[in-house]
Amino acid sequence: MKGTMFMGEYQHSVDEKGRMIIPAKFREALGPSFVVTRGLDNCLFVYPMQEWTVLEGKLKSLPLMKSDARAFTRFFFSGATECELDKQGRVNLPNTLVEYAKLKKECVVLGVSNRVEIWSKDLWESYFQQSEDSFNEIAEKLVDFNFDL
Repeated sequence: MKGTMFMGEYQHSVDEKGRMIIPAKFREALGPSFVVTRGLDNCLFVYPMQEWTVLEGKLKSLPLMKSDARAFTRFFFSGATECELDKQGRVNLPNTLVEYAKLKKECVVLGVSNRVEIWSKDLWESYFQQSEDSFNEIAEKLVDFNFDL
């Protein structure tokens, strides 16, 4: 399934056992098993196996002698867990990841290019509000001016 692209924003909830429905649009692209890990900004990153393998290769190539490379690799791999969907299209998130992302009840599931992100609704709204003002500024810095958005 080369070239999978995740996009969109969906509202879901996580139950007391850490189970959460994955949006139907994402299920096929994630495949029968996928990896969930700690992401940046207190969200969870969800990768199809193919994307995880690519990322794993990049992380393995980081210089082991640099402490920040070791720290980031530890952070990323120690939180990683292989997951599968149940018959209802739910993923059972480990408690450590639920706690890390501060998932209570309401969650936001985002498609972000090659990965899915799972956010606490409160953290996502707060992050979005804080970042909204700077999106134009960021776009100007990152996007080539010859490129039309």
